[in-house]
Amino acid sequence: MCGRFTLTVDERDIRNEFELNSPIPEFEQRYNIAPGQKVLAVINDGEKNRAGYMYWGLVPSWAKDPKIGYKMINARSETAHKKPSFKNLMAKKRCLIIADSFYEWKRKDKIKQPYRIKPTDRKLFTFAGLWDQWKTQEEERFTCTILTREANAFMESIHDRMPVILPKNSQSEWIAPSTLKPEDAHDFINKLTMEELEANEVSTYVNSAKNEGPECIRTLS
Repeated sequence: MCGRFTLTVDERDIRNEFELNSPIPEFEQRYNIAPGQKVLAVINDGEKNRAGYMYWGLVPSWAKDPKIGYKMINARSETAHKKPSFKNLMAKKRCLIIADSFYEWKRKDKIKQPYRIKPTDRKLFTFAGLWDQWKTQEEERFTCTILTREANAFMESIHDRMPVILPKNSQSEWIAPSTLKPEDAHDFINKLTMEELEANEVSTYVNSAKNEGPECIRTLS
């Protein structure tokens, strides 16, 4: 799964990476992004990339209660193309969720040791995401979920699942505005290459979603 991540780079780096023509409203660097909070996502409107904030935890457009989002922070890539909550989104509502690392916890003796994990050759990357719009007469919100897959050889010693990280050359294709068959989006994920990752133990300060700041990513000696 993926339950916590970071975005600590400068806004200028993000705008350059995704060819964004205007400033990102409300942008802030984050060291401990948690479910239910806003995450920075990118879609393509057919002419250009657009970046904005969505709530992390998918609320399908047909949902009666937005609290369902807390149960839908992740979607299994192996089955998303078959699930009622996700299959239409796989076809036409795909997004990039921007990060520069994510956290995972490994049980060591009586504690769960947090690790900060990121690609070795990139300081900025994206998770494959799905999004939807939930709307009532009183409220409108955009929400998203992160696709996950079985852990690769590097990650399996830490956890049996991991987020789907898109190679840089696959990002534009994932958010291309063309409608796909859900099965085609599933096949696209299956064919992605996995890049090399690195993991470092960090302070248990990050364990609380209330904690924020550089202390969260401090590498233990």
